[in-house]
Amino acid sequence: MPQTLEIRRSSASLWGEKTGMRHLPVVAKYIDTTTCIGCKACEVACQEWNDLGPVPTVQTGTYQTLPNLHPEFWNLIRFNERETDKGFAWLMRKDQCMHCEDPGCLAACPSPGAIVQYANGIVDVNPAQCIGCGYCETGCPFDVPKFHQKTGKMAKCTLCVDRVGVGLEPACIKACPTACLQFGTKDDMVARGRSRVEALKANGFDHAVLYDPPGVGGTGVVTVLAHGDHPEWYGLPRDPRVSPLLRLWKSVLRPLGAVAMLGTLFAAVGHFMYQGPKEPREGA
Repeated sequence: MPQTLEIRRSSASLWGEKTGMRHLPVVAKYIDTTTCIGCKACEVACQEWNDLGPVPTVQTGTYQTLPNLHPEFWNLIRFNERETDKGFAWLMRKDQCMHCEDPGCLAACPSPGAIVQYANGIVDVNPAQCIGCGYCETGCPFDVPKFHQKTGKMAKCTLCVDRVGVGLEPACIKACPTACLQFGTKDDMVARGRSRVEALKANGFDHAVLYDPPGVGGTGVVTVLAHGDHPEWYGLPRDPRVSPLLRLWKSVLRPLGAVAMLGTLFAAVGHFMYQGPKEPREGA
């Protein structure tokens, strides 16, 4: 169903980040790492739909396309080899922006409107307002946004907001041949994930979990992990959180700084009104 892309929160708003009322269902992407076959169809679909440029690769003894995300490569299948109590495990995970409910990138961004969160939960970068400072990358607990040397802007997955806005699913999900990627409302995707976790536990994977970390308010990308007691095996932080220093700066120090600037301005105007203009000294 087509959605109106109303902005709910925007970076660097002076009196808080809220700029719109949420009235749309929050959307989410579901990733089942246990049925991913590493075909990389999602990588190709992402590159083609977003018209991203080629990125040179080097063979380093892995099937993984690149070591990390790149400003021209927003969707990366990670290949991880692990020895577990059940033997050898080849763990694959789709790495991308997690579209957090409480985005660290948005909290860190100092440029008004450079990072926005739409009413449906998608977090996006507005290149017209981005100043390329890189603070969003340091504020992201998943290390997702990347600086583009040619454009001077930050770049990351948009969850195909242009497709979602007209009622289509993201390109990567459209291309997935095993249905390990699915898209819908957050509630539906969480329900699907919990059902899959129960099935995995019934098959002997006692530590299976649905990765939807509460430290960032939950994510718009929920991920089924068979070895949920070791999210780091998949390249995921165990307990991602937004730095409290960012909250302090955004909610306390920045408004106080603005108040101090206004106070200085009013003091200067008051002094001028009371004392009048400064007259030159005689003989000067």
